[in-house]
Amino acid sequence: MHDNATETCMDKNHPPLTLGVFKPVGHTVMAFQSDADLQAAVHALTEQGFSNLAWVHYTPDEMAALVDAELQSASPIATFGYELDLAKVHRALADSGCSFLVVHAPDKAQAETVATIARTMKAVAAQHYGTFMIEEVVEFTPGATPIS
Repeated sequence: MHDNATETCMDKNHPPLTLGVFKPVGHTVMAFQSDADLQAAVHALTEQGFSNLAWVHYTPDEMAALVDAELQSASPIATFGYELDLAKVHRALADSGCSFLVVHAPDKAQAETVATIARTMKAVAAQHYGTFMIEEVVEFTPGATPIS
């Protein structure tokens, strides 16, 4: 079990940015096609000891707005990294109706637990943001997500 009750929840209204692009270091971002799958993931997180303070939920419209703001404010240097490409993937997923959970999982054990939940709870894409690297937990395959 993981005690994230004392962890500070990411502020959805002021997301962490690097060079103007969303980069929630120590978090795993999961995209879900259905609300039922997202709720199953929330239930699994709770069962594994994650507090409701450990995650933030983004609706498709909220994620689309976040990405649009990123694309407008991103530094030209951001085009050299993976973050901007990933933002575009998040936008495509939001456009297809996906909702997102951003889960605080700063240590390896927590990140592995969240990765297992992402894989077993039908996340259509998931990435864990490390300090220097973004790990694909569930890789999005274009065309694999039904467009509603």
